[in-house]
Amino acid sequence: MSWLPQNKGFIYIIKFLCWFAVLYGGTIFFIGLTSPAGGFYSSFLDNNLNYINWWRTAILEVSNIFAHLFGMNTFVQHPMKLKAVDGAGVRMVYSCIGYGVTSFWCAFVLANEGKWQKKLFWAIAGGVGLFLVNCLRVSLLLLAVQSRWQVNRFFDHHTLFNIAAYALIFFLMYIYTRNSASDLAAADHLALQKKLSEPGNVSHPER
Repeated sequence: MSWLPQNKGFIYIIKFLCWFAVLYGGTIFFIGLTSPAGGFYSSFLDNNLNYINWWRTAILEVSNIFAHLFGMNTFVQHPMKLKAVDGAGVRMVYSCIGYGVTSFWCAFVLANEGKWQKKLFWAIAGGVGLFLVNCLRVSLLLLAVQSRWQVNRFFDHHTLFNIAAYALIFFLMYIYTRNSASDLAAADHLALQKKLSEPGNVSHPER
């Protein structure tokens, strides 16, 4: 497509937007397929391949561990609640799962150049980091509700999670970019050394 600008930055943005559309839009589409109230409900996907439910259950279970570390007596009430034994609870709806920020991070990694092994490592590492931040958010929210902390109603936990999540993403982006630059410099140095070591490129002292 010669009519498109052949600029690396432009090409990267297009790749990023495409990956984000696939990951984020695909997740929303999948939620529609696995929701009984949806017009295209698939019981097979819902009962056998519902990774959204697996994701939510994992968040609740790890949040339950964090809550116990904070000194609360809690349990997971499936499919979507973390509750204190003596009252308060937190309901994990779709918007709390964090698939938006996770899609953003994975799209960033996949749109970059590099080997698939490196991309897989960074996508998983960032995803795990975002997952743990979300679990910490859920457990702290339950602690706040249970302890009747005064919370600013104009600055809710979704906002706090987004701030923490994107702060983590930008930090990881910085590390990823520096790591990629170091790898590129090392590859260029190796290529130069190889070229200089070829027989036709070896310099000889003049007589």
